Amino acid sequence: MALDVIILAAGQGTRMKSGKAKVLQEIAGRPMLEHVVRTARGLNADRIAIVVGHQKEAVKANFDTSSRSDLIWVDQNKRLGTGHAARLALEELTTKNSVIILYGDVPMLGIDSLKGCIEEADRGHLGVLVAQVAEPAGLGRILRDSHGFVSGIVEERDASLEQQDISEINTGIIAAPGSLLTELILQIDNRNSQGEYYLTDVVAEAYQRGISVVGVMAENDLEIKGINDMAQLAHAERSFQIMQAQEYMLSGLRLADPERIDVRGSLKFGEDCFLDVNVVIEGDVVLGNNVRVGPGSVIKNSHIGDNCDVNSHTVVDGALVEEGCSLGPFARIRPGSELAKGVKVGNFVETKKTRIGENSKASHLAYLGDAIIGDDVNIGAGTVTCNYDGVEKHKTTIGDRAFVGTNSTLVAPLDLGEGSFVGAGSTVTKDVGLGQLAVGRGKQRNVDGWFRPGSKSD
Repeated sequence: MALDVIILAAGQGTRMKSGKAKVLQEIAGRPMLEHVVRTARGLNADRIAIVVGHQKEAVKANFDTSSRSDLIWVDQNKRLGTGHAARLALEELTTKNSVIILYGDVPMLGIDSLKGCIEEADRGHLGVLVAQVAEPAGLGRILRDSHGFVSGIVEERDASLEQQDISEINTGIIAAPGSLLTELILQIDNRNSQGEYYLTDVVAEAYQRGISVVGVMAENDLEIKGINDMAQLAHAERSFQIMQAQEYMLSGLRLADPERIDVRGSLKFGEDCFLDVNVVIEGDVVLGNNVRVGPGSVIKNSHIGDNCDVNSHTVVDGALVEEGCSLGPFARIRPGSELAKGVKVGNFVETKKTRIGENSKASHLAYLGDAIIGDDVNIGAGTVTCNYDGVEKHKTTIGDRAFVGTNSTLVAPLDLGEGSFVGAGSTVTKDVGLGQLAVGRGKQRNVDGWFRPGSKSD
């Protein structure tokens, strides 16, 4: 049977103590709600109805609906409980498909656990995702009849001492045929201390009608945990990263320590890659074969070619790095940088919107911005391309085999021809022709009879 998914994401999350809606708090660089949407799409859902309330416009803005039309936004302007939210979504869907209800603050759910609930819905039953936990305090307990069917859910505050000893808990995840779920939700009421419509009440309603309510055991209790405060968010982040690291290692990535890596986006890698401790990956990153990334480095939205070394504490952001390059330590490769084969960018070198040709090197202490640098060029320590005049950016072009001496200032717009040479300590403001030597520094004077301030002559 076809599937529709409802995601409840209207809550404020006051325990987060944040100005940001709870479902927008991030795990691995993505909002929690995005993780849940990805899970729903992994179930091949026809439609995904997301119930929003608090900061609804901000929540909607995080999703690009131009490329996919599977998201349906449902406004819950008056938040009257989970049952009320689910009813609004069902009214919007008007579906006879199977329906599973997920939560925007439960981002770790695995597809395999949910499939069992969906299979029960396809059979016309009510599937309830349950879990066995060591510490059930504060959670709703699952009640079963003599045949093993779920007969109800009792909240801890309403549970007897015997019921409080039950370790099987309700996760809140429910699946059923859409028409059945709609019928059940219309029968529940809000006669409780909170004056809200509880989704869990459909379980007892279904059981009383003789409808099979089947408890489906979650694969582990980690995936069913809701996130309500920053401590739980941090725990979920680390758990997610460790699970992700295990998958990478099984696919051939070598990690110095799987508990000290953060991937906040998408990572693709070739053979024999190594990531040292405290490496951070952000956005979409591709590593070729035999890439080594040193400790404390950050790589964001970049492509690193084969046989590259990214040495310690180097930042690579929005760059294309071809094979055989060496970066850092302590280099900063900014957006728009393109490094050709065999380039060396050493310690405390920064590049921005710069193309560096094959086998060229800037070994230390340089800023190269808005530049085109040819092959086999040497950039001396302390070199700066002065690309900004206070109003506009200007380009520096350096031809093949040029040599720029230490502590040179290149004032753009500027063109240094092939094989040209810039003497150390020069400020260059005019183009330098093919093979020319440019020396742009004040004339040196040596003064006799000079005494250091504070000293006395004989």
